[in-house]
Amino acid sequence: MKPRIIISACLMGENCKYNGKNNIIDISQLKECFELIPVCPECFGGLPIPREPAEMKNGRVYQKNGNDVTDEFIYGAEQTLYIAEEKNCVAALLKENSPSCGYGNIYDGSFSGKLISGNGITAELLNSKGIAVFGESRINKLIELYSMC
Repeated sequence: MKPRIIISACLMGENCKYNGKNNIIDISQLKECFELIPVCPECFGGLPIPREPAEMKNGRVYQKNGNDVTDEFIYGAEQTLYIAEEKNCVAALLKENSPSCGYGNIYDGSFSGKLISGNGITAELLNSKGIAVFGESRINKLIELYSMC
């Protein structure tokens, strides 16, 4: 049996990104090494597709129009954690820079494309519960550390 990981659904080609599109990447090697469990914390939090873009500022998540969607992001993160624990996932591959999934860097809240050090709501929760989080640029490290491939 392959180890399980959760993966941002947008990275698998699911059109769940804020603009109704996706962030598809080549997951062929991941599919060989892992059972993939797709998640979208923002959708799990009840946010629609498409939706206003959102960024974190001062520990809260705001859409570009000013709406505070922190509660939705927290709820989506909790649902993602539940799935990761229920499925015994060894790690998570999440979309970089996102206010929910970003790990290490996130957008700064100005909607100008500037990155700052920090973690998205979901990435932070998963990491705090011992689930290793990787961004899509670190697929090789994820495979090296957690697969039998």
